[in-house]
Amino acid sequence: MSPRWCLPLLCLALASCSKLENPGNVTANEAATRAPRADGDHMVSINVADAPRPVAPPAERADRPWPAAWLENGQAWISCSTDYAADPGDGEPLPGLERAQLEQALQPCVERGLLRVRYSGKINPGFAELSWRLAVVAEQLGIHKRILDLDSSGGQVESAIVAGDAIGESGWTIWIREGSICHSACVFVLAAGDNRLVSGKVGIHRMMRISSKATSRAELNRELQEVYDNVKDYLQRNGVAVGVADLMMTVPNRSLRLLSAGELRQFGLDGTNAVQDDLERIKQMRACGDDFVRRKDAFLVAFDQQCKREGAELEAVNACGQSLKKEYGFPDEVCPSDSPLSEIDVATLPPAPGDSADADAAMEAPGAPGATSTAERQRDAGALPES
Repeated sequence: MSPRWCLPLLCLALASCSKLENPGNVTANEAATRAPRADGDHMVSINVADAPRPVAPPAERADRPWPAAWLENGQAWISCSTDYAADPGDGEPLPGLERAQLEQALQPCVERGLLRVRYSGKINPGFAELSWRLAVVAEQLGIHKRILDLDSSGGQVESAIVAGDAIGESGWTIWIREGSICHSACVFVLAAGDNRLVSGKVGIHRMMRISSKATSRAELNRELQEVYDNVKDYLQRNGVAVGVADLMMTVPNRSLRLLSAGELRQFGLDGTNAVQDDLERIKQMRACGDDFVRRKDAFLVAFDQQCKREGAELEAVNACGQSLKKEYGFPDEVCPSDSPLSEIDVATLPPAPGDSADADAAMEAPGAPGATSTAERQRDAGALPES
């Protein structure tokens, strides 16, 4: 074959391979959005100079000019409802991170006082910016029931810690719902929630120092030691066992160690944040009384035993909690907003935007005939898997 024909044929072959590897003609932006769902992505630690800024005090964050920021390798949606199975499901796409854009996106949730943010993508500086900006605007608008509905294969350790500190001081419940994942650096974000409800998959592995100049194990260990010390300090202030960091060290970066429901509870990554629970008990003892705290403790034990079964869908877990709260006198008449799982106390909230009166009546009486959801009927019938 003449050499002059080789190059065109090679180009045709490469083009053909490219089509086979990308049968859906996926654009670069689409590929970047889909990529975070892959299992086993790297968890990286970056140079200190490249890390997101530490979280500033709330007043300073609200008053200072907001620099340009955007989501990269991720997407966010805003909803004023806890019902992700109904239309519009995840909610309305968030157009950007400018203050005016966030204020407009959250405005429909003001009357109800409930915000659910669905985030799917990488844990990176854009996500860290999203976390504190949402908290500032939600506080400004008086939206105090806040849910982060998370689906992420991980990303940067430093970004996760900055985002987690913003989440930890601003009152968020974190969901990892069925079909969603929270892997590697995402676990640090999960740790920061006041309450965590997990039905999806949570996995860990070793971090990789992308700026490393190490040429031996000893040098690499010294570089990583400072990062792990920061990680352990972060986990401790969020009531999570530092054993999580130790376990991460044993799992190669290319692998993934999924945590069981029992391990999530053992490590303090599922259910009530232990540190936040201590703070709330002190405040609630004064404001709501001893009886309130005793009933709340008893409810949380029953909720863990009866509702949070491994493999159960989050909708079913929430429905079970709604029904169970009545047995313990919740929502409490004196302290309704301090009642456990107050973010799903739909009976105490105005209708969500677009909800019909009939739909809200059904949600307000989850135990009433004809008002149960599909997940509740499955649970009652024993169709949902036991742990």
